[in-house]
Amino acid sequence: MHNTHHYVDRGIIKWAPFDALVGYGSMIHELKYRMGQSSKPILSDDQYETLNQHLHVAYHHQLEVMIEYFFDGYIKETFGFIRKIDWVHKKITLSTFETLDANNVIAIYT
Repeated sequence: MHNTHHYVDRGIIKWAPFDALVGYGSMIHELKYRMGQSSKPILSDDQYETLNQHLHVAYHHQLEVMIEYFFDGYIKETFGFIRKIDWVHKKITLSTFETLDANNVIAIYT
């Protein structure tokens, strides 16, 4: 065996070529993440109106909601009760203390 290809450390054989690949897995993960990203969906006027209606009903009747929102190229989901709507800054605060940018909300389900 040739020492340039491996070395022994505490009885464990470590292959030198793989030492250079530390972080390779996270790089592949990052690449897949970026390839999966997409543009923010554009809502029609009807979808926007429905979204606003669901937001008002859920807030005033304190219904638990599932919210779909756009973040960093992906559509994500979260659950909770709407605790606060900040119309000026367009923020929605949930009972989980999560705050969403209202501009990124795609759908609200009760």
